[in-house]
Amino acid sequence: MSNFEHSSIINFKKDIAYAENSVVSKRVIEKPAGNITLFSFDKGQKLSEHSAPFDAMVQVVEGSVEILINRQSFVLNEGETIIMPANIPHALMAVERFKMLLTMIKE
Repeated sequence: MSNFEHSSIINFKKDIAYAENSVVSKRVIEKPAGNITLFSFDKGQKLSEHSAPFDAMVQVVEGSVEILINRQSFVLNEGETIIMPANIPHALMAVERFKMLLTMIKE
C-alpha cells in the first residue's frame, strides 16, 4: 500500500511532516522486489542497532543524521546517500530533524 499516487509530482521535503519526539514514515512504493519509504525524525530520535537481510540505501532529503554501520560512524547531510549492506548491524540517530528516503531491494 502506497501513501502516494502514481503519475503525480512528489516533493519529499514537503510531503512528510515532523512530529515532536517521533519518527514518521510513509510508504512510497511497496512491491515484492523491495520497498521505498519516506521518513521524518525529530532531533534526537533514533533507530537502535539492527541488521536487515537486504541492502538498504539511505538518501538524506533534509537535515543531518549519524549512521553507524558495523559501529563505524558516518554523518550525512541533505543530498547525501549511503548504502547499508545486508546482514551488517546499523543504527541511525537524528543529529537534527531530518528526512530520508529508504530504499530496500530484496533478493
